[in-house]
Amino acid sequence: MKTRAGKKLPLWASVVLNMLIALVAVSLVQGFLVKAYRIPSGSMEPTLQGSAAGGDRILVNRVAYAGSEPHPGDIVVFTRPDSWQSESAMPRSGGVAGLARSFGDVTGIGPSNEQFLVKRVVATGGQTISCCGDDGKLRVDGLPLDEPYVFEDLPFVPGTLNCQTSPRSLRCVPSFTVPEGELVVLGDHRSNSVDSAIACRTPAAEPADCIRTIPAPAVVGQVAGRFWPLNRAGGVG
Repeated sequence: MKTRAGKKLPLWASVVLNMLIALVAVSLVQGFLVKAYRIPSGSMEPTLQGSAAGGDRILVNRVAYAGSEPHPGDIVVFTRPDSWQSESAMPRSGGVAGLARSFGDVTGIGPSNEQFLVKRVVATGGQTISCCGDDGKLRVDGLPLDEPYVFEDLPFVPGTLNCQTSPRSLRCVPSFTVPEGELVVLGDHRSNSVDSAIACRTPAAEPADCIRTIPAPAVVGQVAGRFWPLNRAGGVG
């Protein structure tokens, strides 16, 4: 590589410069278009495998909702609201780890100081969700959802363990109309997910106020596909 004066740069300087150019290019792509994330927990199994030690790596389309909001059924990554419980421990922010996280905040590469979660959107602003009818299915605007992706749902037995029995099924959620600009998100692994209905899944839950939402602007983007491990690479749905 040559400078403006036509002088050739030393090899080491050329390597460093090319690395910086590549880093800037990757930073721009991850910061504004597509970003890679690691699945931190098992809340989206079997669709996405995850654990605190390591899980599926996914690509997130950061411009999927430019000028629009997510749709029911979309799998999205969003910034964890302060009021939501963490699904995995955040490493300590001091020393090298703190520098790495600050670098991630600026460039979009590697870890950051924010924690991101991945869930499936089940209802958007203005829609009403409830669970459950005699079929045990989650309903949106009165219509039962077909959810073949749900894994290890909470027990529900019509007439024996449902929303009218005592104790009631922990699958039950009250009728709730989602405020405009908000989203209700659930994990596919319903019995192991810190999501919009987690507060409803205890015997002492107050049915009237156990649903929590996330603001649509908290969504980073839509999950476009999985790139690691290679034997699971491809689209998700």
